[in-house]
Amino acid sequence: MKTAELREKSNDELQTLLQSSLREKFNLRMQKSTNQMKQWHMLKNLRRLIARIHTLLREREMKAV
Repeated sequence: MKTAELREKSNDELQTLLQSSLREKFNLRMQKSTNQMKQWHMLKNLRRLIARIHTLLREREMKAV
């Protein structure tokens, strides 16, 4: 998901997306540890998505202050 698409979402939607992404990251890490993971790039993409969401939430928090 692109940053422009994330900027259009509300804080509640971003929080929901963040929680689901963190759950998915956990699942992918478990697949990796049991050698069942076939799409290695998914973990990298998910980590970057989580970082983007954290950055946007922090930017909005700083604007509010």
